[in-house]
Amino acid sequence: MSECSHNCDTCSQKCDSRDPKSFLERPHEMSTIRKVIGVVSGKGGVGKSLVTSMLAVALKRRGWNTAILDADVTGPSIPKVFGVKERAMASSMGMFPVKSKTGIDLMSVNLLLEDETTPVVWRGPVIAGTVKQFWTDVIWDDVDYMFVDMPPGTGDVPLTVFQSIPLDGILIITSPQELVSMIVAKAVNMAKTMNIPILGIVENYSFARCPDCGKEIKLFGDSHIEETAAQFGIDVLAKLPIDPELAKACDQGVIELFHGDYAEHLCDVIEEKAPVTKE
Repeated sequence: MSECSHNCDTCSQKCDSRDPKSFLERPHEMSTIRKVIGVVSGKGGVGKSLVTSMLAVALKRRGWNTAILDADVTGPSIPKVFGVKERAMASSMGMFPVKSKTGIDLMSVNLLLEDETTPVVWRGPVIAGTVKQFWTDVIWDDVDYMFVDMPPGTGDVPLTVFQSIPLDGILIITSPQELVSMIVAKAVNMAKTMNIPILGIVENYSFARCPDCGKEIKLFGDSHIEETAAQFGIDVLAKLPIDPELAKACDQGVIELFHGDYAEHLCDVIEEKAPVTKE
């Protein structure tokens, strides 16, 4: 085994200090993807897929072509949220994403399985390889904004996405609990280590609104997300409520029919910090 030459362009070693950009993969030669936004979290159950879906729908309504790459291979929920049951097709050229009712391109492992309830019992490297193939082997046609719905944590798949896909920024999704500071710190530090821009933090489950008097009820207690965000110099972009109607729309697979302004400011930030320029 050769020794490190301290030049990542010529060195074959995969040391910790190697520039992660050297591992970037090219998308399919027939793909056109202008901006890629990762949606991440340090822990599960905070609503990454919900935020991902809302953003894709909201930006689609603004006239952008949007797509979702579902990188949460062991817990794929994107097809369910959009009510998509058909299988993804392939040809000798590559795989094709499935389009939602309003034309959002979707690719998820559940779109490849005969039964959506079949568990994906794969080792980490196999899962990571599948996610990479969703980027390299799928023909993404004319996508303005692609959202990558990532699994929680800092394991194989998030690392693969950060290294292999040229992200234009990430959104960190969290919830208003005391352990948030530590969890957010892990996600922030991983992004900074990989030189990925952080667009901001979104706090989900921030409050519930009383249907009778309209009072905000903080089910998890007072939020300290501003203090956590300030600690890392990051903006809090939105505080999303627990909305039974939104949950119902997701459960019924009709997220595209839900009308709310929860994602509007997030869309403004994305359009500002990751602007799309069409030729």
